[in-house]
Amino acid sequence: MNHSNTTSTISLANASGKIPYNMTNDYMFRAVLQKNAKVLTGLVGSLLHLDPETLDVEIANPIILGESIDDKTFVLDVEVTVNKKTHLDLEMQVINYGNWKERALSYLCRSFDSLTRGSNYIDLAPAVHIGFIDFSLFGDAPEFYATYKMKNVKNHRIYTDKMWLSVVELNSIELATEEDRLHKIDQWAKLFKAKTWEELKAMATTDQYMESAVNTMYELSADRMVKEQCRRRAEYELYQKYQAEENARKDALIAQQRAELADKDAVIAELKRRLSEFQKEK
Repeated sequence: MNHSNTTSTISLANASGKIPYNMTNDYMFRAVLQKNAKVLTGLVGSLLHLDPETLDVEIANPIILGESIDDKTFVLDVEVTVNKKTHLDLEMQVINYGNWKERALSYLCRSFDSLTRGSNYIDLAPAVHIGFIDFSLFGDAPEFYATYKMKNVKNHRIYTDKMWLSVVELNSIELATEEDRLHKIDQWAKLFKAKTWEELKAMATTDQYMESAVNTMYELSADRMVKEQCRRRAEYELYQKYQAEENARKDALIAQQRAELADKDAVIAELKRRLSEFQKEK
């Protein structure tokens, strides 16, 4: 990255107030994980319940940080190769489009279908998709960190350990289990959602990986080009949120109108029935 755009003259120690863009911004999320391999390793270790020191992680789809993204629908998921084999896809999504289950499954299947011509199916590498969402996947049963695998519906035998989906609900941190807290997944979620430098600096004192993440966020927040891309993504997300809310409002209005028409049709049908009976009695 070209650091000639860095304009900050104060140190992180003196930084205070609101963060320009936290890691729920998918561009900042991507930038931090691509910029700092230590942060990526720490996060992956937490999510997979593995010691980060045993992991070799590499981003398979790097971008040029700060470079303009012309296509606003560009997906900033992070494709990671873990220990030269496992395909891991990380994605930040704060807007509920109502299609997360299908979207995540599509990404997972594409990651799993990595067999080269002439290879054996048994050689397919494991594929994992982990999404960070700021809404509940199942409104009637919120859960902080959930993992889904294919299994037999009768005896619950797992079909394969080579592919699974996990979801971190950033709006349900208070539901983190003891295991989630043991692996500090709740701390990562809090770091992603932190809104002030004071919050981040407090978290930086608890863990070397958190400290590295905060330092990288501070560095990237001082880069004009990166901030511009974050701003564009934030504006696009606000527009998408507005569109989603408008579509939901219109769908609700249409449903209401259909219900009213159905009630009117029922009244008309009843009147016709009574009229028919009256005519028969005459």
